[in-house]
Amino acid sequence: QVQLVESGGGLVQAGGSLRLACVASGGTFSMYVMAWFRQVPGKVREFVCAVSTSGGSTSYLDSVRGRFTISRDNAKNTVYLQMNSLNPEDTAVYSCAAGPRRSAQISEYAYWGQGTQVTVSS
Repeated sequence: QVQLVESGGGLVQAGGSLRLACVASGGTFSMYVMAWFRQVPGKVREFVCAVSTSGGSTSYLDSVRGRFTISRDNAKNTVYLQMNSLNPEDTAVYSCAAGPRRSAQISEYAYWGQGTQVTVSS
């Protein structure tokens, strides 16, 4: 059983930056693909990005590519999401997830964190 705990969310002005972190425990972190999803109340959870087990391959939602960067540190059991040039449309609860393969599908991820709120003011 893998437990995931996110941190780093908060309130930021448009154009600003935030760095989210997700620490894993209870499993072999390096065996899991890690991803970030986001959800706005009343809307479906949306894939943001994912990183392979080694960190060598990544994938991104088109609207965040070039602004967001996902990375991982297997020695620290941590995945990061660096978010730059934030805009109000990025406001959401951001959750990390762990799964066996890199995918944009929610169903591919067995383990989820509770999420951290990111609010971008205009």
